[in-house]
Amino acid sequence: MDRAVGIAGTGAALPEKVLTNADLEAMVETSDEWIKTRTGICQRRIADADTATSDLAAAAAEKALAAAGVKPEAVDLIIVATASPDMLFPSTACLVQAKLGADRAAAFDISAGCSGFIYALATGAQYVRTGLYDTVLVIGAETLSKLTNWQDRRTCVLFGDAAGAAVLRPAKAGKGFLSFVLGADGNGGDLLKLPAGGSRLPASHETVEAGLHYIHMSGNEVFKFAVRIMENATLAALDKAGLAKEAVDYFIPHQANLRIIEAAVKRLGFAPEKIYINVHNYGNTSAASIAVALDETVRAGKIKPGDHIVMVGFGAGLTWAACVLEW
Repeated sequence: MDRAVGIAGTGAALPEKVLTNADLEAMVETSDEWIKTRTGICQRRIADADTATSDLAAAAAEKALAAAGVKPEAVDLIIVATASPDMLFPSTACLVQAKLGADRAAAFDISAGCSGFIYALATGAQYVRTGLYDTVLVIGAETLSKLTNWQDRRTCVLFGDAAGAAVLRPAKAGKGFLSFVLGADGNGGDLLKLPAGGSRLPASHETVEAGLHYIHMSGNEVFKFAVRIMENATLAALDKAGLAKEAVDYFIPHQANLRIIEAAVKRLGFAPEKIYINVHNYGNTSAASIAVALDETVRAGKIKPGDHIVMVGFGAGLTWAACVLEW
C-alpha cells in the first residue's frame, strides 16, 4: 500500500504575554532600531512560569483536531518536534497524549532544531503512506524563552514561544505531499547549541554558573548557512516533486530572521505576494515557526485547493528540511 498523504487540519497556540523591542530596551543594552534592522522582529510571545512546551503543544493540537474533525481517540500517533521539551524524558509527545486523552496513540519526540516540524511531517507521512496508521498528529512546539539568557543581547532578542500542529490523513491520489528533502551536517553542531544538561555536560553548579544551560549561537555563520541551504533545499524539493519555481503558489519559510528570508527569496526569485512572513510578530519560534505560519495562512483563506505550497527550514544540528504540498 502506498497512499497519498495530506493535511486535514491545522492549529496554533501562542502565549498571551507580548514582549516588545521597547521592553527589551529596558532589560538589556539594545534598541528597537538595532533589532528591527538586523532581524525584522518587533515583538515576540513569552510563556508564563506555569506554561510548559506540552501545554502549548496540546492547545495547538486541540485546534488542529477540531479543524480536521478528528477526535483524540482516533489519533494513531503523536509526533512532537521540539528543542525545548518539558524534560529530557518522558517525551513531550507522551505528555501531550495524556492531556488530549488520545489513549490509542503511540508518541515520540523529534529533535531537529528549527527544521523539526518538517522532519516530523516527513516522518508522520510515512506511517500514513504505508498504511500502518491512518491519523498522525504532528506538532512543532517551543518555550525557548525558558532557555534564553536574557542578559545576552545577541540571542535574547531573537526567540519566542509558540506551538503549531497539523493532522495528517490519507489524501486523494496525486494530492497532498509531493516531496520531502531532509539533510544534516553535524560538523556545524557547535554553531547553535544548548551545551549542558545532557550526558556530555551534566548539570552542576559549574555549568549553571557558566551559563551553559542557555542557547549559544554563532549568528554570522548560521546566517550564511541559512541563506544558502534555504535556496538549495527548496530547489531540491521542487525538482523531486517535478515542479518548476513558477508553479509555487505559496512559500512558507522558517521565520528566523527577515534578512535571511529576504535573501533566500531574492535568490529563488519568488514574487513577494507568494511569501508568508510573520517573524515581526513572533520572533524565532524554532520548530513551531513553520507550523504557526501554515495555520495562519490556512485560517486567513490564503491557501486554496490545488495550490502548491513549499515549506522550508533550517536549524541546530545543523539541519535543513523542505517539502512540497498540493493543498
